Amino acid sequence: MALNIPGLVATIVFYAITLATGIWAAWKTKKEEKNANRSEVAMVGSRNMNIFVGLFTTTATWVGGGYINGTSEIVYLPTRGLAWVLAPVGYVLAFIIGGLFFVKPMRSKSYMTMMDPLQETYGNTMGTLLFLPTLIGDVFWFAAILSALGATMSVILDIRGYLAIIISACTVILYTLLGGLYSVAYTDVIQLVFMMVSLWTCVPFALLNSATKSIYYTAVNEFYQVPWIGKLETEYLGRWLDELLYVALGSIPWQLYFQRVLAASSSRQARLTSYFAGFGCVFMVIPSVLIGAVAASTDWNQTSYGLPTPNERGESSMILPIVLQYLCPTYVSIAGLGAIAAAVMSSADSALLSASSMLAHNIYRKILRKKATEKEVVCIMRVSMVVFGAAAAGLAFLSNSVYDLWFLSGELVYALLFPQLCCVLFIPNTNTYGSAAGFFFGFLLRLLAGEPSLKISPIIHYPGCSLVDGVYIQLFPFKTFTMLLTLGTIIAVSYLVAFLFKRNILPRRWDVCSVIKESEVSVPLPEIDEQAGLQINIVYINPIEIHT
Repeated sequence: MALNIPGLVATIVFYAITLATGIWAAWKTKKEEKNANRSEVAMVGSRNMNIFVGLFTTTATWVGGGYINGTSEIVYLPTRGLAWVLAPVGYVLAFIIGGLFFVKPMRSKSYMTMMDPLQETYGNTMGTLLFLPTLIGDVFWFAAILSALGATMSVILDIRGYLAIIISACTVILYTLLGGLYSVAYTDVIQLVFMMVSLWTCVPFALLNSATKSIYYTAVNEFYQVPWIGKLETEYLGRWLDELLYVALGSIPWQLYFQRVLAASSSRQARLTSYFAGFGCVFMVIPSVLIGAVAASTDWNQTSYGLPTPNERGESSMILPIVLQYLCPTYVSIAGLGAIAAAVMSSADSALLSASSMLAHNIYRKILRKKATEKEVVCIMRVSMVVFGAAAAGLAFLSNSVYDLWFLSGELVYALLFPQLCCVLFIPNTNTYGSAAGFFFGFLLRLLAGEPSLKISPIIHYPGCSLVDGVYIQLFPFKTFTMLLTLGTIIAVSYLVAFLFKRNILPRRWDVCSVIKESEVSVPLPEIDEQAGLQINIVYINPIEIHT
């Protein structure tokens, strides 16, 4: 296939529009900096973002390339199907839970980042350790969506995937470091609108292609492959629930989310933004579901793609761009490519801003240089954006399955960080000792459970663990189990250590984290020798004598 010149031109135009919007937002940022701190403007947009922009940027952040491509992939796969598309439902639950329980305590103290309450409760050292899962998660997120874009452009434009990854990463880094949250938010508005129009434009052409059987028929009847609606076997119920809870609860402890919550002009607006963004994610995923269903209902031998099928060639992760390329007219596939590019940028810039904000505010300003100026903090943010963007682009070259990389990006955050955040916001008197114990215990448990996509064999074989095609599959809900054990460990160790110090069972000098105040330590009363008794001299003074 020759280079798709019209598609390349259209992509360049879209990138130019996005970059221009980001630069305009950077100019707006400069105006805001006259009335607020530079770092506050860059990180939380002066805390006056209107509900319209807030809703669009929150929705666009979660509707990334991995979300769009991954959903089509799961619907298409014969072994999964629609029954295993859990991200949309999980996002709705995540945004509802976040709005109901997490918005108020996070906004009550005017925090700058999600890490602030963790550092406030557990100290800077533990805060640094807890920063690592969020950093890894943000970089993996960025890498997953860059990989999705590279796969799409290689199919539709017939260019090298690495070129698309590099150009996209450079564009995102440029406008994000120029304008901070304002650039991210306003480009999200443009990208979400473009994404919505483009994807919905592609759907009718894919559905009406002559090589495609009616998706209503193939949803419940086996034709070219098993029904795309999928089914849930009883033995897989535990794993299904585990993945649903993982998406629902694991989507909350992200700076990506709390950056929007903290940037809203009021708590009520933050809640409404959270609620509506969840349903926005569901609406935006419908075209991806339909495209996956079309792929499962297509006789590929009637298309120029030919046989074997994408699944048999191991190209299921690229099923969305394949459908756009081989089942839609050229101009329509170009629109679809623009939608995926928009999805990539809308999430990539948020991940980049998230990681750099926490590094500059929580690590540099609070630990490395406590007297840092606003100019220094913003400079550190920009340098870290370049570093993290380059790292994510490098990881994107190594990705095999878009959905796996996207799904894995929250593993450590769910198992390690969600329990920590729940403790500091809702459970009083947890301390650094419990936090450290929970972190290392949870990390060890998760590591021992294995990870097939990383070729790590499990040491702990939970109930239902089975060997399938040479790979161990854990059917037990071990992710949620690990999260709950981490939560229990934090609480138990915190209260146990506090009890031991307060009762002087452990010497006060062993409290290296200084979690026990002097006033909280029990002071034993002196013992009285009953045989010797206690001699008390009472002197009586006559008040009349004093008066006279």
